[in-house]
Amino acid sequence: MPVPDKTDPPARDDRDRRIAELEAENERLKRIRDALIVRVESGSAHKPEPYAAFEHSVVLAEQVRERTEALNQAMEELKGSNKALNRAREEAETTRQRLSDAIESIADGFVLFDNQHCLIQSNSRFRSYWRQAGVEVPEAGTSINEVKEQALTSGLIVEEHSHPDSEGVVFLLSNGRWVQMTERPTREGGLVVLYSDITDVKNSEMARRIKALEESERWIRVVTDHVPALIAYVGADMSIQFCNKVYEAWYGRMGESPLGKRLDHVHTPEFYQRLLPQILEVMNGHNVTFEFEEAGEQGEVRYMLRSYVPNFDEQGDIIGFFVLIRDITDRRKTALALEQAYDNLERRVKERTAALTGLNNQLRQEITERAAVEARLRDAKLEAERANLSKTKFLAAVSHDLLQPLNAARLFTSALLEQSFGPKAEGLVRSVSTSLDDVENLLGTLVDISKLDAGVIKPDVTAFDLRDLLNNIAREFRQMAMAEGLRLDFVASSATVESDSQLLARILRNFLTNAIRYTGNGRVLLGCRRRRDHILLQVWDTGPGIPEDKLTEIFQEFKRIRPAGSQPDKGLGLGLAIVDKISRMLGHEVTVSSTEGKGSVFSVKVPLGRLQPRRPEPDQNRTVSFDSGLGGARIWVIDNDQSICQGMKTLLEGWDCRVVTAVSLEDLERQLDPASATVDLILADYHLDNDENGVDVVAEINGRRRCPAPVVMITANYTNELKQHIRELGHVLMNKPVKPLKLRSALSHLLRGSLP
Repeated sequence: MPVPDKTDPPARDDRDRRIAELEAENERLKRIRDALIVRVESGSAHKPEPYAAFEHSVVLAEQVRERTEALNQAMEELKGSNKALNRAREEAETTRQRLSDAIESIADGFVLFDNQHCLIQSNSRFRSYWRQAGVEVPEAGTSINEVKEQALTSGLIVEEHSHPDSEGVVFLLSNGRWVQMTERPTREGGLVVLYSDITDVKNSEMARRIKALEESERWIRVVTDHVPALIAYVGADMSIQFCNKVYEAWYGRMGESPLGKRLDHVHTPEFYQRLLPQILEVMNGHNVTFEFEEAGEQGEVRYMLRSYVPNFDEQGDIIGFFVLIRDITDRRKTALALEQAYDNLERRVKERTAALTGLNNQLRQEITERAAVEARLRDAKLEAERANLSKTKFLAAVSHDLLQPLNAARLFTSALLEQSFGPKAEGLVRSVSTSLDDVENLLGTLVDISKLDAGVIKPDVTAFDLRDLLNNIAREFRQMAMAEGLRLDFVASSATVESDSQLLARILRNFLTNAIRYTGNGRVLLGCRRRRDHILLQVWDTGPGIPEDKLTEIFQEFKRIRPAGSQPDKGLGLGLAIVDKISRMLGHEVTVSSTEGKGSVFSVKVPLGRLQPRRPEPDQNRTVSFDSGLGGARIWVIDNDQSICQGMKTLLEGWDCRVVTAVSLEDLERQLDPASATVDLILADYHLDNDENGVDVVAEINGRRRCPAPVVMITANYTNELKQHIRELGHVLMNKPVKPLKLRSALSHLLRGSLP
C-alpha cells in the first residue's frame, strides 16, 4: 500500500498543475516552431516581395527566439520541480520505511485505519494472530467492522470480556492467548488499534483466584468435615462435585470416594429411583426436605433426614443443588418407642377402664381423703415455715434487748479498765472483757445471720473513698495481730468505690479475723489491686492453707476447717457464711485461693465509683487515739436501761466528763431545764419506753434551745431507713454494742468541733 507524501497537499497540487501547464505550453511552441520552419523552407503560393519576406522572417525568428527562451526557462523550472519531486518522494519513502519499521518493532499487535475506518497498515504481530489460527489475514481497505466480524465468525476469538480495570476489551483467542484491545483516534479522524498480549497477567490473576478458591475450599472442608451431618454438592450433570468426610465415609463403597461420581452410580438403582422425584423437584427450583430409611455398607439401617437446596447462577438458571443429610435414627427410634409406649398405654388404659369403673366411688373417697391429708400437710408446712420465719424475725427483732445487757457490761468493764485495782484485779477485769468480747462476737454473729435471713438488713450503696475505711480497719486489727504475735501489713488506697461501707467493712473484718485466728506465727496483708472497672480488696495470710476440696465448704454455716494439730477456736463457723450472704446482697464477687502449707488469699471484687458532692458529716469509724481526756465536757445520756445509764456514766466520768443520765425526757426535765442548762453533747438511745425514740426526744430538746447540741444516736437497728434518717438530721450513728474506743473518738471529734 502507498505511503502518503509528507509534502503539504495544496503545494503539491499547485506544483503538478504548473508542470502540466509548462509541458502543454512547450508542446504548443514546438508545434509553432515546426510550422514556421516548414513554411519558410517551402515558401508561399504567392511569392512575397523580398523585403517583406525578409522582414517577416526576422519577426518570426525573433518570436521563435523568445519562445525558445521561454521554453528553455520552462524546461529548467520543470527540471527543478522534478528534482524537488524526486527528493520529496525519497523523503516520503524514507519516512514510510521508518514508520513501517517502528510499527513492526512494536511488541503488541498494531492496526491503522483511515478516517473512513478502513485498514491501511498492520504489523506482523497482528497478522500472526490470524495465521496461527489458520485464518485469512484482513487485506488493506477492509473496514473495522468487517475485521471484527471476520474475527468472530472465523473462530479466532473464543471469548470477549470487558476489562474491569481499563476502557479496553479483552479477547481469548483460539490459541489460548489473552489479548487486550485498545483504540485511540488520530488527528485526521483515523483510528489506531493496539492488541496487547496479557496472557501472563491473566494466568497470574487466574493463579491467585485458584489459590483463593483452594484456600476457601480448604476452610470449607475443615468446617464441613467437623460437622456430624452429611454435606455434598451435586452439579447439573448429577455428579458429586463436593462432599465432606462424613458423606464420603457413609457412601464410599469398597473404600472408593463418591466424589466425581454420578448419583445413579453412588446409589443403588432402587434407591436412586426413590430419590429421583425429589431431585427433579429441586432441579425445578424448590427446596426439598424428606426422610428416608437406608442401609450402610455394613448393612446397618439408619433413618436420614435429607434437605436439597437449589443453586442458581447469575442468570437465574439452576446449576446444581446442595445436599444436607442428618442422621435421625436415635430420634426416630425414640419417637417409635414413644409411639409404641403410647399405644401400649392406651391399650392398658382401655383394659383398666372397665376394671376401674366399679372402683370409682372408692377412688373418689380416697381422693377426698387424700385431698384432706394434703390440705393438712400444706397447713402444717405453712405453719412450720411461718414458725421458722417468726423465729428468725424474732431473733433479729430482739437484738436490741439481747445487746442491752451486753452493752452495759461492756461499758462497766471499759470503766473498770480505766481504774487501778492492782495486777490481779486488772487481770480479772481483762478476762471479763475478753469473755464479753467473745460473747459479743458470737451473739453479734447470730444476730447478723438472723437479720440477713429475715431480710432486715438492706444495703445502702453509695460512692465513698476507701482511705478512711481501710485505715480504720488496719488500725483496729493491728493491735489484735500484735497480741497474737503476728505482723499486719497494710497497703493504703484512695480509690472511690460503689458499695455499702458498713457491710463492706464487715466483709473485710471477717477476712482479717479468720486470717489472724488461723495464722500461728507469720504475716497478714491487707491491700488492694486496681483493675479497669473494679478493685479487688484482698487479705493475704501465711497460715496452713485450705485443702482445695474444702474451698467451697468454708462459706457454709457452722462449717469450720481446722488444720491438724491446731487448737479449737471459739467461733461458730459463721464468719464466712455472713461474708457470703453480704456479698450476694451487694452483688460483690468473693473468691478464695489457697496453697496448703503456704497460706490463703481472700478477695472481694468491688466496682469503682465516683464521689458526688455532699454535705460533710462526722466519721463514726474514726478511731484516732487521744492522750488527753475530754476536757470536762458536759454530756447528757438518755437511755431507758438504768444499767446502760450507769455504765455509760462511769465510763464517761473516767474520761473527765460531767455526765447527767436520764431514762426519758421527763426524767431529764426533773433534773434540769433542757432549754437553758449547759450541755456540750447528747448521747441518746434510739429505742425508749412508751413508744418513744431518741430521735424525737433529741428533736424536742434541741427545739427548745437557742443553740442545738451535737447528738450521738446509739441503736441496735441496722436498717437503711433509720441510717439515712439520722444522717439527714446531721447526727452521728453508732451501733450496739458500743466499742469504747470508737465512742471516745467520735466524742472527741464532735467536741472539738463544738467547744470553743
